[in-house]
Amino acid sequence: MTHRIGQTLSSLALGLALATTVLAPAAWAAGASDTDQERAARWQEIAKSIFGDRQIAQTDSLVKIDAPVRALDAALVPITLTMPNDGQIKAVSLIIDDNPAPYAARFEFGPAADPAELKLRVRVNNYTDMHAVVETQDGKLYEAKQFVKASGGCSAPMGMSDEEAMKGMGDMRMKFAETGAGKPVEATLMVRHPNFSGMQMNQVTRDYTPARYIDKLTVSAGDQKVFTLTGDISISSNPVINFAFKPDGKPIQVAASDNQGGHWQHSFTPPSPTN
Repeated sequence: MTHRIGQTLSSLALGLALATTVLAPAAWAAGASDTDQERAARWQEIAKSIFGDRQIAQTDSLVKIDAPVRALDAALVPITLTMPNDGQIKAVSLIIDDNPAPYAARFEFGPAADPAELKLRVRVNNYTDMHAVVETQDGKLYEAKQFVKASGGCSAPMGMSDEEAMKGMGDMRMKFAETGAGKPVEATLMVRHPNFSGMQMNQVTRDYTPARYIDKLTVSAGDQKVFTLTGDISISSNPVINFAFKPDGKPIQVAASDNQGGHWQHSFTPPSPTN
């Protein structure tokens, strides 16, 4: 019997992973004491549920994961994905194997992207392997792995009321690093959104706050896409994403939506490149 991502998880009302993903029951049997063999077997089930029968080769050059071995805050775990081969990478998926919704995020790159480095913050619910799977322009898949020690990130309370957490929801800011003419621009996008996981308890009512999270975010430079992010509950509250793009002198457009029907759009003007 399988579990379809997006299905409600009993009283938690938890929206699980991306709508097309299916997980087998063994994917739920996670623990800090699992052996390498058990983790490998679980990854095989998760990979099959997401990518079907497509072959995934290991790589130490097309993508690398940089994550803390032991997270200081399981609800705000910093992740860096490095993909140095510009023009070769079509998309990258981040899977956190032992999270309730393992399929954390997928970035699909457009012609304005420079995917050399991506940074984001995620929730980690248990000691777990993380996998970054890149799809190259020729349709092949390659994966890298990192083990992270963390616990309870998906259910960690936000330290404020739900109403306070949702104030200003959809507000965005963007910072740009200085760059030279003809070079990619590094940007940091900050989005105000609680990204409720559905596993967090309201400290006043003692009920679980319904899942509400950004499920799609598109960044464009002028008329060209930088990336489209498809996300789920594993992305931390108030998402922060560091990325690079190829400027064309036009504003940066950001469009975001969440699983409860919220929609927001913002435009940002990047600085003129220095000589």
